[in-house]
Amino acid sequence: MISSCLPSASVDSSIDSSDSSTANPPSPTASVEASSEPPEQLTPVDSPPAILPASEGAELWNLLRQGTGYVVMLRHALAPGTGDPANFRLEDCTTQRNLSEAGRQQAIQIGATFRQYQIPVDAVFSSQWCRCLETAKLMNLGTVEPLPAINSFFQDSTTEPQQTAQVRQLILDRRNTSGVTILVTHQVNITAITGIVPASGSMVVLRANGVAVETVGEIPSIP
Repeated sequence: MISSCLPSASVDSSIDSSDSSTANPPSPTASVEASSEPPEQLTPVDSPPAILPASEGAELWNLLRQGTGYVVMLRHALAPGTGDPANFRLEDCTTQRNLSEAGRQQAIQIGATFRQYQIPVDAVFSSQWCRCLETAKLMNLGTVEPLPAINSFFQDSTTEPQQTAQVRQLILDRRNTSGVTILVTHQVNITAITGIVPASGSMVVLRANGVAVETVGEIPSIP
């Protein structure tokens, strides 16, 4: 497994294994109202060289830029705290643990890094939790499609086998997709597929290998 070497960022010390359980799907348009400064206001970044230095995670980024069938599972950006409040409702962002301002800036920077390295993005899927939807929107890499299969199952682990099987099948089904598929999700979902416990804003790269799902490598949190 390849591990990239991007500069590390200050990350939320809590583990997303505290994320709450799935619930009734919300209206996607109501899930991302808390966004801060829009991504399009970012200062454009320079294009990368044809071959990136190894110290900047060249292997993984070049695979994503040139390859087919890669799926990136991204843990949502920084959202301080543990789990969700007792009055948690999936359809109401004000009842949830949401991104901090640092988390919003982190999400914007993640999207900018994809553009800097010229990564072609085919699709962006998100958990229906507001912190995931906001992360995906602030990345500004394309239309965000809510996907219940990548909702957190921490408080209701009975749904884990079915959800994990659905994600595995999605990865297999996208083996011939030209461009990267991004899944913005939670720690527990990523760990169930890969065994990796990612920090907020970290990414794990996967692809189909025959009838199995292969973990290609991990990209640490982007500042």
